[in-house]
Amino acid sequence: MIVKMSGPVRIDNLRHYPVEMAERLRSLLMTGALATPDPHRKGFYDLEDGDRRFYIHLCPSGTVLWLATWRKEGAPHAALHEAPLAEAVPCCG
Repeated sequence: MIVKMSGPVRIDNLRHYPVEMAERLRSLLMTGALATPDPHRKGFYDLEDGDRRFYIHLCPSGTVLWLATWRKEGAPHAALHEAPLAEAVPCCG
């Protein structure tokens, strides 16, 4: 499926990834991204961008919770350990 957002896109960068990566994700969401739904979690997706993957949650409010990123060759679980969580994942209902 393709995920494409319109209007201003609010991204909560929970792991404080570099601003350049946040802009890459924002651009991807604005232009349309190939997304694979997480079969175990409603509203969670892996987005593909060339050799990079982004793991996000699309909140009903329209906010994007950015949970992880990794290179295609790497395992997504390794990305969860790249940076410590600065805060708990907020409820976005």
